[in-house]
Amino acid sequence: MRAIILTGLATVLLAGCGARDGDPRLMNAGSSSRSPDEFSILPTQPLQAPPDFTNLPQPTPGGRNLVDPDPRAEAVAALGGNVASERGAGVPAADSALVSHAARHGVQEDIRQTLAAEDLQHRQRSRGRVLERLFNVNTYPRAYSDQALDRHAELERWRRAGARTPAAPPSQR
Repeated sequence: MRAIILTGLATVLLAGCGARDGDPRLMNAGSSSRSPDEFSILPTQPLQAPPDFTNLPQPTPGGRNLVDPDPRAEAVAALGGNVASERGAGVPAADSALVSHAARHGVQEDIRQTLAAEDLQHRQRSRGRVLERLFNVNTYPRAYSDQALDRHAELERWRRAGARTPAAPPSQR
């Protein structure tokens, strides 16, 4: 009887160590996973035979292959931009007004490093409780809970202001 109780207790304790469904794994900066990064794998286009094998261009070391993916060009095309103008240097003339307006209050060149340092400081202040640190529990959602946006309240706020929200689900009446 004692063995059954101990086995049941061990099972319950081990079940408590499992991952929760709502736990965002990609945000866990302390992950010790050795698995490959699924976002670094890019599909290539199918191989193509050139129309003329006698007039092939010289290979360029470090150059691009015709079948290599170009995520930047694909993003520009998906957002309705001109891929041909993206290949050139600088800002296209059609976008200069947009860039000027976005930079009207100045541009901080090291914004990524500054934000990374501020994020690290905030997460260190919100490190979690002793057992959470001991068992490497993801505390990211709680660390940023005061900055999270309540999407339902925000939707209702916009609807009360008279804004159209066609992409949102209809209001419950």
